[in-house]
Amino acid sequence: MSVDVNKLQFGLDTFGDLAYDDETGALMSYEESLQMIVKEAMLADELGIDVLALGEHHRKEFSISSPDTVLAALALVTKNIILGTGVTVLSSDDPVRVYERFATIDALSNGRAQIMIGRGSFIESFPLFGYDLKDYNELFEEKIALLYELLKNEPVTWKGEFTQTLNNIQVYPKLQKRLDVHVGVGGSPDSIIRAAKYGFPVMLAIIGGEPTRFKPYVELYHRAAEQFNQPLHPLGMHSHGVIADTDEEAYEIAYQYIRGSMDMIGKERGWAPMNQERFDFEVKHGSYYVGSVQTVAQKMARMIPAVGVQRFDLIYGIGGQKQKDRFKTIQLYGEQVIPRVKEILKSRATHD
Repeated sequence: MSVDVNKLQFGLDTFGDLAYDDETGALMSYEESLQMIVKEAMLADELGIDVLALGEHHRKEFSISSPDTVLAALALVTKNIILGTGVTVLSSDDPVRVYERFATIDALSNGRAQIMIGRGSFIESFPLFGYDLKDYNELFEEKIALLYELLKNEPVTWKGEFTQTLNNIQVYPKLQKRLDVHVGVGGSPDSIIRAAKYGFPVMLAIIGGEPTRFKPYVELYHRAAEQFNQPLHPLGMHSHGVIADTDEEAYEIAYQYIRGSMDMIGKERGWAPMNQERFDFEVKHGSYYVGSVQTVAQKMARMIPAVGVQRFDLIYGIGGQKQKDRFKTIQLYGEQVIPRVKEILKSRATHD
């Protein structure tokens, strides 16, 4: 698939993994971690990276349980970067409150707020906020429908099974423009079709296996958007990565932290531990973007057109990592990888 380089977007995603102190190797406190995320965001903004997306998790290894609160802080210390989530677990939230919080962030940031909604791959928020997991699908179906109505920025009349009754209610702050909402999809065709039905752009969570296996989802989105008579938005993808001065250095960091994080989650979900052969496959052919500037840029330049997306987000800092290595990944990504990817794609288009 040909790519319009001028329309490409490049983002960074973080789940707020607790980082490790550069000197002592000790795990940072939640306070220190959150303050470092502010510094990471400021660096990304200075480097001209397009988007920063913060994940929502309610687990001990992550510092971000309330991404909108962090984004409100970032709205006042950044200038250009889009401030989003990855994802807001809409199923266990209140669509009215979600709308109000992000409308507030949008106003504070001069229109830079972006909500990425999803059902949530982690389920801790459901019992935490009083929701039953047996209603997992129904909750999302109803709440995305209500959010869709709220986005019209007009008085809403609504009655649902899992949501409140609204009678010609206007929510505030009222914006001059429509809030930017995307849908995060982990691999469900039904989720792709639902996003197309409501006219929402899609971000594909490609965190394992060959990225090109998601190309049929891009094609499905195109067909569904056409059938629903909805605009055809560009799709995006996000994947884990570590960038360092050399391939060897990046590999060492990634092998320790990405593999460690995946094994911890896998133990909960019944996955087999990741052996070195599987890890090497992910680095060379799969969904890990690990290596020097040239190595990562070359792989991104292959995969973006192969999957058919126009936005790429690099998930950085998984498993914690030392703070200096997190900053290094951000610095190299913004300063060198993104320009190199664009250069490769432009050169390829010229010779096609």
